[in-house]
Amino acid sequence: MFVNCNDEGVPFGETRVQCKISDVLDNPVPDELNKLLPFVLDDADEVPFGVQFNVFGCGGFAIGVCISHKIADALSFFTFLKTWAAVCRGDPRSSIAFPEFVSAELFPPKTTLGFEPRSGISTDKIVTKRFVFTALKIQEIKENIGDTTYPSRITTLSAFIWTRFIATIQADAIHEGEDNRFYAIVHAVNLRKRFNPPLPDHSFGNLYRIAMTVPTKNSQQDCRNLVNQIGESIRKIDAENIKRLRDGSGQYLEFMKEGTESFMKGEMVTFNVTSLCNFPVYEADFGWGKPVWVGSAGLTFKNLVVFMDPINGDGIEAWISLKEEEMGTFENDEIMRGFVVS
Repeated sequence: MFVNCNDEGVPFGETRVQCKISDVLDNPVPDELNKLLPFVLDDADEVPFGVQFNVFGCGGFAIGVCISHKIADALSFFTFLKTWAAVCRGDPRSSIAFPEFVSAELFPPKTTLGFEPRSGISTDKIVTKRFVFTALKIQEIKENIGDTTYPSRITTLSAFIWTRFIATIQADAIHEGEDNRFYAIVHAVNLRKRFNPPLPDHSFGNLYRIAMTVPTKNSQQDCRNLVNQIGESIRKIDAENIKRLRDGSGQYLEFMKEGTESFMKGEMVTFNVTSLCNFPVYEADFGWGKPVWVGSAGLTFKNLVVFMDPINGDGIEAWISLKEEEMGTFENDEIMRGFVVS
């Protein structure tokens, strides 16, 4: 409900890493990358931000950064890093787009009693792995699906990965008995460009909402229909939708609360998608040049896909977090393996 600023700054640590940075770049292992972060994820409840400066034996370095989702979404995070880097390298203030703190004005605080935003964070053993889809493979997936109304890379890959995810967990459910759960695909949607007039990218806060798609029963076989369902769910979050959200956001919170309750009871299985594509991920230049690679650590949020642009611009990296026993089946799925390069 508020941010308590105590002027103590943020944790900053320096470490020595006993390997070469090429060992990380040649084979990034998300769960190993957690060692480059300033704290154990989701343990630092009261710390909004932290930094760890990692120096490798070869002289290369990596900056590990964590930010609390209580205060910022992904675009705010990367825009802040870009601004921070510009200040460090001495850019004139007139050329820097400093964050605008507009969240409380746009969405005044509401009572959130009974709402648990951390419901997706799991105590199960979660494994994160990186899957790379080249532009050529994404095009091949599109051709296999056929013509759709919403033929974006994100809708296409979301639908494709979901079919392999659902094949994984339904195979397990067959052994355990009849599967009576229902499924939902949840996309985080950036609201800034959907306001009327649009907000600048440096508007700071959690300026997103979710688009929920409940796939039809035959969606695993009819991927074309699923792509259209996902695209339509995202399209509905427009300026008029945002206006209704601002006028009566209590209804949205109630909807989220009901969804959380279904999730906690095991009645609903959610598949969560966040796209960081076209975000300023590679623009944080502290004075040594732009980064040669940006990646994620192993996350504790299950059934999660994070899409990122690779530095060479060819295709998409999908960072996927699943329960350990499900990941083994998922990554060895023959159809999945036919379209990824790593």
